[in-house]
Amino acid sequence: MKPEQKKILIEVGVVLGVALLFIFVIPPILVAVGQGFRVNLLGRFFALAIVALAIDLIWGYTGLLSLGHGVFFGLGGYAFAMHLKLQFPPGTDIHLPSFMPLYGVTELPWFWRPFFSFPFTLLAVVLVPAVLGGLIGYLIFRNRIKGVYFSILTQALTIIFFNFFNGQQKLINGTNGLTDFQTLFGMKVSSPEMQRWFYILTIVFLVFAYALCRWLTSGRFGRLLVAIRDDEPRVRFTGYNPTSIKVFVFAVSAALAGIAGALYTPQTGIISPKAMDIAFSIEMVIWVAVGGRASLVGAILGTLVVNFAKSLLSETFPQVWLFFQGGLFLLIVMLLPDGVVGWLRTQGLELWEKMTGKRELFTYPKLELEMDERYEHPGD
Repeated sequence: MKPEQKKILIEVGVVLGVALLFIFVIPPILVAVGQGFRVNLLGRFFALAIVALAIDLIWGYTGLLSLGHGVFFGLGGYAFAMHLKLQFPPGTDIHLPSFMPLYGVTELPWFWRPFFSFPFTLLAVVLVPAVLGGLIGYLIFRNRIKGVYFSILTQALTIIFFNFFNGQQKLINGTNGLTDFQTLFGMKVSSPEMQRWFYILTIVFLVFAYALCRWLTSGRFGRLLVAIRDDEPRVRFTGYNPTSIKVFVFAVSAALAGIAGALYTPQTGIISPKAMDIAFSIEMVIWVAVGGRASLVGAILGTLVVNFAKSLLSETFPQVWLFFQGGLFLLIVMLLPDGVVGWLRTQGLELWEKMTGKRELFTYPKLELEMDERYEHPGD
């Protein structure tokens, strides 16, 4: 077995082991120590970690800082919430979401009707954000807009969608959002059993998202993404079309954000235009920055660390916890510009090797050997 294949098998084993640990071991421990409510928090944070992976894919590896992923997250959340709002208890006379009669709506709007179907809802959760991301990406990248201008455009996208959803009081309950979900497959959405299923499902999708991002960022395609990030004109001169590659990656990233929104919504019990707010989209970038750009594990760790710190600080210091969060972010950016995982990969590893006396000396013959191996296995 080649060393590379051995590394992949080890990584698969570690990922599955950690996933099983969080499914079967961690929840009973939290319940046993009287912290059962944190299982639900953990499920929400895992859903947010999927968005962090999506942002790391487009920002960390492709060099495009998106400040509008809240839009895709919100679209996925709204799609699933609309299906949940159409689950009426037996014997109900009025088949309308509870807020519509309050605003004089007597007939279900046409665009709500397809969401009676569960398969259509699942497709909408993935395809609506992906198609929107692909369309916007095409319009932006074909004009070779990048850098800060790309970030500004994606930020403008959040303003447009936030104001649009905020103003649709009759159709999607405006600023109040969609809430008060009743049943799914005959089970109460807020019941412990259903919430347990959502928790497990979130972990399964997080593993899937990690595997997808790992596959995309490995091998030749992954090196192409990094090449676009570091020197796009040179990639264009070598015969590749960076526009189509960036559109594809942006669409995949948007789809992942939509899935995250659909998993997050039933675990919080609400989806509102706040999910499309600029502040929330910037917060997503902070998670990746703290964990470390161009590191999938770092994106997940950053999300969990920042959100758990936010949760604990808001419980302990409810008046000033935002100052702590801001200070934590400033410290990370100033002291660890490559994030926690980036520091562990470089300075942390050097420090460890110095402490243990195991620092490996790279010599010219070793470098030559690595080059020979690359020529022998160019596809690896």
